[in-house]
Amino acid sequence: MASNVNPTVRRRRLGQELRRLREAKGMTAEEVADRLLVSQSKISRLENGRRSISQRDVRDLCGVYEVEDHRIVDSLMQMAKDSRQQGWWHAFGDIPYSVYIGLETEAASLRVYESLLVPGLLQTTGYAQAVIPGTVPELAPDHLDKRIQVRMRRQDRINDPEHPLRLWAVLDESALRRVVGSHLIMREQLDHLVEMSQLPHVTVQILPYDTGAHAGMSGTFSILEFDDAADSSVVYIEGVTSDLYLEKTNDVHKYTIMYEHLRAQALSAEQSREFIAAAAKSHADAAG
Repeated sequence: MASNVNPTVRRRRLGQELRRLREAKGMTAEEVADRLLVSQSKISRLENGRRSISQRDVRDLCGVYEVEDHRIVDSLMQMAKDSRQQGWWHAFGDIPYSVYIGLETEAASLRVYESLLVPGLLQTTGYAQAVIPGTVPELAPDHLDKRIQVRMRRQDRINDPEHPLRLWAVLDESALRRVVGSHLIMREQLDHLVEMSQLPHVTVQILPYDTGAHAGMSGTFSILEFDDAADSSVVYIEGVTSDLYLEKTNDVHKYTIMYEHLRAQALSAEQSREFIAAAAKSHADAAG
């Protein structure tokens, strides 16, 4: 198991440095690929941190960019070595959204909009046991258990006494009304949501049905922010077969503005707690 080095973040920082060196040299990714006899997509994946970077890759790229300062080369080589260590999530096998977990583990704050589900960081075990096989029906039982364990382990960030994740969640009312598992499971889940929303670093807001059209109707998304100035914010959009990570300043800005509109349209934090509590009671009544 790895130390406190986060391989996902190290790959991302290293990729940013390699892109900076390429741009300083005035070369395109295609030109670099031609020089190294590799595909342009490999260069792009190395620079966006989605692919493991070997020390040989770093050495070859530094050669192309004519980096003469050995301290820079050594530093990049060490980053490449650190980036190949394993994060805690690798112990659970092949997790399809491992890149996201790596970013979430390092993030200082997370803003998430969900239209149908309670966010994974705020789910109870019972809710997770019902929602995961519902959304991924072909998942084998042993893989299901691993997914649930990973989801529960991710929640350690919320309860970290030294560096808790600042979480802001805006949920459509659908996430409260849809019966996932059973009315009893939903009551427990919503009671938990109320409890979590009272933590000083967790804010939950609800968009009731009567809000009408709102900025989030185009789909769910998350915005991750980091303490280190070298790590730019990331917009994460989950897909069925692949996920999308947006890091360009203009893209992040557009989603940030969208999120501000969602927060403005939603109920206040206190009104939302009352709304969630009422929804929990309706599930309790339905459960008998």
